[in-house]
Amino acid sequence: MNKFAGAILRYFAKGLLVVVPLGAALFLIIWAVLSIDKALNLSDILWVSPKTGKPVYIPGMGILSVLVVILLAGVLVTTVVTDPIKNWFNRWLNRLPLFKFLYSSIKDLTEAFVGEEKKFSEPVLVTINEMGVKRIGFLTQKDLTSLGLADDVAVYFPWSYSFAGEVMIVPADKVKVLDKSAAQMMKFVISGGVSGLEEK
Repeated sequence: MNKFAGAILRYFAKGLLVVVPLGAALFLIIWAVLSIDKALNLSDILWVSPKTGKPVYIPGMGILSVLVVILLAGVLVTTVVTDPIKNWFNRWLNRLPLFKFLYSSIKDLTEAFVGEEKKFSEPVLVTINEMGVKRIGFLTQKDLTSLGLADDVAVYFPWSYSFAGEVMIVPADKVKVLDKSAAQMMKFVISGGVSGLEEK
């Protein structure tokens, strides 16, 4: 009986290792997609059923609208937007300091992940103190001479179990470039160090 109970517990534990991560990942993806779709779906405002006279909610229209807007924005910026239009937009932004701050911060963060010059692409190991404590981060600025810090660099340290993080200015000689991909190291840090580091 004890062997049977032990076997059941082992199978249950192994089942948890499969079901919990898979279920949590699917739940988060579905929750994010449904939340965005619900927030941006205007179908129940734009369409009314001719039979009942009530608004018609079409699932997926919010996500589709976002994808179309992003695609059209990409086409316009690539083919239509000229330097005079960009200059006009920048002058308009300068009149709204709070909006400019939010816009430029979000723009820089977005470009760090999907822009032509990705910022979180160089994982590094930084020695924090004289005891040899080290932290994994991502090199974001190699030249800080404009701040009067010619021998320092900027490193972004993500937090475990979070998508937040912090930027620290550290001496360049305390930074060691890691021979691992940025995706591997981000996964390692965010998982709290429990995700395995596969060989390249």
